[in-house]
Amino acid sequence: MQNFSIGLSGLNAASGALEVIGNNIANASTDGYHRQRVELTPTTYGKMAQNAVGAGVDIAGVTRLIDKLLESEIMQQGSTYAQISQELSILTAVETTFGEFAEGSGLNATIDAFFDSLRGLAAHPLERVWRNDVISSAEVMCSEFRRMGASLSNLEDQVVLEAKNTGESINSLTQQIAELNGKIQVIEISQGQANNLRDHRDQLIVELAKLASVETTQREYGIVDVSIGGLPVVTGAITVQIQVGLRDDGSLGVSAGNSSGYNLTVQGGRLGGLMTLKNESLQGIATDLDNLAKAIVASVNQIHVQGLGVNGSFTELSGGTLDASSLVATDAGVADGTFYIRVTNTATGEIDRYAIDVNASGAPPDTAQTIAAKINAIPGLNASIVSSRLHIVADLGSKFDFLPAVVPEPTAATFTAASPPTVTLSGIYRGEQNDTVTFTVAGAGSVGNGNLRLDVTDGNGDLVSTVNIGSGYAAGDVIELLNGIQISVSTGDLNAGDSFQTQGLATSDTSGFLAAAGMNTFFSGNSADKMQLVDGIAATPDRIATAYGADLTDNVAALRLAAVRDQGLDSLTGMTPSEYYHRIVANIGQQVDLRESRQSNVEAMIQNLENRRSEISDVNINDEAAQLMIFEKMFQAVAKYLSTLQSVMNTLMDMV
Repeated sequence: MQNFSIGLSGLNAASGALEVIGNNIANASTDGYHRQRVELTPTTYGKMAQNAVGAGVDIAGVTRLIDKLLESEIMQQGSTYAQISQELSILTAVETTFGEFAEGSGLNATIDAFFDSLRGLAAHPLERVWRNDVISSAEVMCSEFRRMGASLSNLEDQVVLEAKNTGESINSLTQQIAELNGKIQVIEISQGQANNLRDHRDQLIVELAKLASVETTQREYGIVDVSIGGLPVVTGAITVQIQVGLRDDGSLGVSAGNSSGYNLTVQGGRLGGLMTLKNESLQGIATDLDNLAKAIVASVNQIHVQGLGVNGSFTELSGGTLDASSLVATDAGVADGTFYIRVTNTATGEIDRYAIDVNASGAPPDTAQTIAAKINAIPGLNASIVSSRLHIVADLGSKFDFLPAVVPEPTAATFTAASPPTVTLSGIYRGEQNDTVTFTVAGAGSVGNGNLRLDVTDGNGDLVSTVNIGSGYAAGDVIELLNGIQISVSTGDLNAGDSFQTQGLATSDTSGFLAAAGMNTFFSGNSADKMQLVDGIAATPDRIATAYGADLTDNVAALRLAAVRDQGLDSLTGMTPSEYYHRIVANIGQQVDLRESRQSNVEAMIQNLENRRSEISDVNINDEAAQLMIFEKMFQAVAKYLSTLQSVMNTLMDMV
């Protein structure tokens, strides 16, 4: 009967092999399927007449043809490719948003147009048409900043939404992987093989790796544990769900289950790309754009608050919103320093300048309320905080401004002669920093006679100029010093050592408070998406500050505003606005180029790895057809063998 057992084992082996071949052919186009091969071994030897003989064939198992190291490398490279592709997609959209593809287009063109309009206004400071041009170009520039800021903000919101959706997809995949782990374990514990289920499970892990970089651990009975960022999301048939959300600082993070705080950072895959975009790339670009907007706003406002337009000084002025408790909290560059207010008596023309000291870092520091109280103490002015805004109102017959122009009368004077002259000062100080300029009389006698002169010294006592007011000087003539201060001395007598002083203001606000408070500013907003022209300026173009001089006929303010374009600003790391913007655009282009290059390299690597995997694991229909013929012939031959045995047995039975 052993002969029949041999034949039956052959039929069973051929039938099993045909099933495996059929399974291979049926899954030839199935993603993630690995070709299977039946493993045949000779059955334990028996004995016949003291001779060892074979007892047939056994199916030892069905093997998946798989290179695990190769599969792991493909999975990791696929995760990297998914991250790069996600980053490239969003960064390409950012590059499109900036739109610097043609000369004269994009934000840079609007910045140039704005400063060009200021240069035109400087050439025609009293003409309305040039003021309207400044308003128009400023509004276009602000609109472009807001558009780009809003686009970046929308992209960040989209990234956050996509990250949350990706987290849900990860949870769905881990649940399926865990369920397949359970099924595979049940089958293989009972000495079965679940190759098709393993392929399905492994393909899900590959799909999971495209969403986030994973680490896998093989365990007995076909179980694979999966971790993401060190968090075990699949352990056997048990899963841990993840949640994606924003941390307190606005960055994107991941948490396990319902735990508080998103402290986990994920690398690789689509989620890793989205987190890199939100936490690094987009945030960096948005910060750079905000820095550019804030630098232009701060620089223009710092100049504008000190100047006046053709409308002249103010009788009433309101600023922007201030933090009631702290000046530093305005985040607008308020520091310890001093700002100056000029108050003019409209009836007499008398001008007085008052200094307001700002204590931003002391204990306790100044607040909006304390600054308002200091202003309120100035004769002719009333200041208060209304709806978190500084509001200044001049008394009837008074007006005020923040001009740095030299005041007409000396701030201090010592004259010992019986009939001293009248000293009249004017002009716009051109020094680099605020200073006290002292004029000391050398010689004695009447103005316009003898060797009478004025020695001009700075706050350090250094001689900076000498002014002849003796022989050759006509009393009342105006003399302009190199630092921009103008002086006129009437008839009168002076003694040696007589002196007088004036303030030379390079800026009428060293604290930055006026700009932070929005007093006579040109722009408002502290970010790109909030940048806009101040309503009062837009409605009244004559308020655009063009002059720093008391007679309002100069163009110094307009020239300084126009010069901002070509200044290296500290807040822009010493670059001009145009240079800083070009750096932003260049940085975006570099990021896009880098990812395109990396994407091409990884894609080529994956293709090479997949070609190698194809040689090992893919189903070749021609090879399977050849195997099919082999086992078909085997089945037919074994069947013939059994038929022959049956005939022999029948003959023997007939003989008996």
